[in-house]
Amino acid sequence: MRGEPSCPKCGGRVRAPGLFADTWQCGVHGAVYPLQPVIPPSVEALSVVVHRARVPVWMPWPLPVGWLFTGVAYAGDDRSGGRATVVACSGPGPLGGMGELLLVAEELGVGLGARYAGIEGPDPGARIRVDEPPQTKLLAAGRPTPLWLVPEAPQDRAVFVGEALGLWLWAIVWPERAGVVLYDELVLTDLRDAGAEAELLPCGALSPRLLS
Repeated sequence: MRGEPSCPKCGGRVRAPGLFADTWQCGVHGAVYPLQPVIPPSVEALSVVVHRARVPVWMPWPLPVGWLFTGVAYAGDDRSGGRATVVACSGPGPLGGMGELLLVAEELGVGLGARYAGIEGPDPGARIRVDEPPQTKLLAAGRPTPLWLVPEAPQDRAVFVGEALGLWLWAIVWPERAGVVLYDELVLTDLRDAGAEAELLPCGALSPRLLS
């Protein structure tokens, strides 16, 4: 498990602000919001991210039957706050076997969602065919939210993306066939508004997807 901040776009090492730059720097991508080290899932870890986030911290709530909260991380620092968040959940897939879901909320240009999606980033761009019907819809903070399937994603996963509360919302599911969980009227809650309910989240083992 890494103990240092990394680039949200490529996972590479980043340099802290210093004499020559007042932002975190990646040798490949320049100025970035650093992805902070991932720590094992717990209500305490979740509360740290929720407290620092300036973007939603999306969680399926209620969780699908048998699913567990399996990790959280954010991109940003003490000065900027969290400009991207990622929440991991794992559980039985609707078609059998285990499924893993990452939900990413981020500002324009951060690039964390595209990294986990396995596609060129930093943003969805023309991959969202808003002139065509979305493949699925879910409720995010009580609002109907359309999501479009990204056909360029690697075959081992299903990637959906849209906008919620004016920010990118990525839903990335492994394996690809477990993506049908997003067709089951999924309801997302921004945990910044959840209050004491967040203390009831069942926690599982850390998802290795967060470390990829």
